[in-house]
Amino acid sequence: MNKVVANAEEAIKDIQDNQMLMLGGFGLCGIPENCISALVKKGVKNLTCISNNAGVDDFGIGLMLKARQVKKMISSYVGENAEFERQLLSGELEVELIPQGTLATRCMASGYGMPAIYTPAGVGTEVAEGKEVRNFNGKDYLLEYAFDSDFAIVKAWKGDTHGNLIFKDTARNFNPLMAMAGKITIAEVEELVPAGQLDPNQIHTPGIYVHRLFQGMNYEKRIEQRTVRS
Repeated sequence: MNKVVANAEEAIKDIQDNQMLMLGGFGLCGIPENCISALVKKGVKNLTCISNNAGVDDFGIGLMLKARQVKKMISSYVGENAEFERQLLSGELEVELIPQGTLATRCMASGYGMPAIYTPAGVGTEVAEGKEVRNFNGKDYLLEYAFDSDFAIVKAWKGDTHGNLIFKDTARNFNPLMAMAGKITIAEVEELVPAGQLDPNQIHTPGIYVHRLFQGMNYEKRIEQRTVRS
């Protein structure tokens, strides 16, 4: 029942080239910094990465893009990464942009065991090209398929040795959805406690979804855009 591994390198040891990864976080909040660093060090290639955004040039998924490890990005917002832009415009990187709610719901569908969902988001736009459209009660909806990711990699505030997770503030945006959705879910946590110490009413992701976890270290917790009063 104890799902704890020693470190990020141990947690990601079986991730291979050409696999599909979900990477949690929102902006630079709640991203699995330790696992991303371990993936860069390992040097796996041709990855398809599902993430709300693509980090920045020298942090988060931006480090994997810089190392040319990512073949395709499936994302919602990618506006802060110059290397991402360069690779996209030069044809080096395949990109699938998805409305943010659709991205979240496709993650959720994977966790719920649903093969697909219908959504009105994207009807009549480029998002709908090549996709099935059905009309329900006079309104058109797109068919969107659930993701089929090999791994989901998330970052939590607290976790216990059974894999139960608590996320903090904005880090709850995509992390809990992705934690449900991977064939194998890896969690790095800021604080790791023995099973039984977390209040069951505060747990966001039950341990049944988590396959391995470890206590991370040296978190930078960067802010993507800092705005202050003059």
